[in-house]
Amino acid sequence: MVAEKKQPRADQGVYGISVVSDLVGVGEQTLRLYERRGLVEPERTEGGTRRYSRDDVDRLRRIGELVDDGVNLAGVGRVLALEEDNAALQQKLKSARKRAAASTRDEAAAE
Repeated sequence: MVAEKKQPRADQGVYGISVVSDLVGVGEQTLRLYERRGLVEPERTEGGTRRYSRDDVDRLRRIGELVDDGVNLAGVGRVLALEEDNAALQQKLKSARKRAAASTRDEAAAE
């Protein structure tokens, strides 16, 4: 029997800083700066080593896009917060529409 390979969750910190530096294309000092500015929060091992997740890598790529477009780090933080708020609102809207559609179907079936 072949053991099934277990994939890490998207939010599970598995990548070291040097790997993420290569994946994202920025220096390790830049990654540390982004962390100090609160733009990314990698997990830490008991020994204090940073461990980045796939979600962190995606976020860092988005940060890089914004910086390349000329947005300063304070602006990057604000843009990311607004994007997160927008995603949450979109999810709430989707749920509300599903509830409304279900309610309409239930009312029509009762008639």
